[in-house]
Amino acid sequence: MAYKVAVVGATGAVGREILKTLSERRFPVREAVALASGRSAGAEVSFGEDAVLKVRDLDRYDFNGTDLALFSPGAAVSAVHAPRAAAAGCLVIDNTSQFRMEPGVPLVVPEVNPQAIAKRPKKGIIANPNCSTIQMVVALKPLHEIAKVKRVVVATYQSVSGAGKEAMDELWSQTRGVFVNDPATPEQFTKPIAFNVIPHIDRFMDDGATKEEWKMAVETRKILDPDIQVIATCVRVPVMIGHAEAVHVEFEKPITERQAREALRTAAGVTLLDTRDDGGYATPLEIAGEDAVYVSRLRKDPTVPNGLAFWCVADNLRKGAALNAVQIAEELHRKGLIGRQAS
Repeated sequence: MAYKVAVVGATGAVGREILKTLSERRFPVREAVALASGRSAGAEVSFGEDAVLKVRDLDRYDFNGTDLALFSPGAAVSAVHAPRAAAAGCLVIDNTSQFRMEPGVPLVVPEVNPQAIAKRPKKGIIANPNCSTIQMVVALKPLHEIAKVKRVVVATYQSVSGAGKEAMDELWSQTRGVFVNDPATPEQFTKPIAFNVIPHIDRFMDDGATKEEWKMAVETRKILDPDIQVIATCVRVPVMIGHAEAVHVEFEKPITERQAREALRTAAGVTLLDTRDDGGYATPLEIAGEDAVYVSRLRKDPTVPNGLAFWCVADNLRKGAALNAVQIAEELHRKGLIGRQAS
């Protein structure tokens, strides 16, 4: 069975990556539709090596007859159009923050909690988690099965592509400007991003945490275990693609480094790259375009009972967004949950 599939936000970095990933993984697409705002209507985007799609206006699009829609247009747009698509019988996978914590909306990482989509959700919407949450829970899952995670302290090093194409352009222009003595005028970020790091992603909340840091905590609990405590510091760094995280984990019972290594070596979606040599670890530059979550620098944390520390890196446009959404679609396809007959 093949489906009529719409990609919403098709001209953005994640939307383009979704189209690329659908083609690469040979998802059964009968007809692909590229949707974006009216100002992008008429533009062209690639779908696979040969096909080119003309972008259509989301506001004017009728979702009747569309089986599946993968959304990545921004939360405000998803808030309007994802329920409209679902009401027309189209199953929605939404990559924005709009529905993640909404009751009745599954929040899914297929390697971690595929059971969350055992049936078609009543609201017709499945949420894709935050990019930084996805890679962390993929790495935590096999360890949680051994010793049960109690508490996580994480610092993220997040690339500018997580903030969109304009943010990538800003890093490029500011970096180039340093060498010709052009002043850096921040537009996408609160401070210059070139040759800098900014401990501020999303808006500040009343307790001093940012919304990004809050997302990592609440999403981890919804996906992996409601009892896990998470404290995050999320930092934007001058890297184009690829998020990195320094993760410190306290477990409820003892877990040895050897047990952790064996579990990570065989875990779905994880590549353990940790040789304790110069360069024997993963960095964002070398994993761009890769599907796996790379784990390195695994070691004992002697400052807490039953503690481990590790470094994990993933391509935020792929596993952190597009790939995870397509993997959800693949899970839905395997379970026969896409299409009018599944409603």
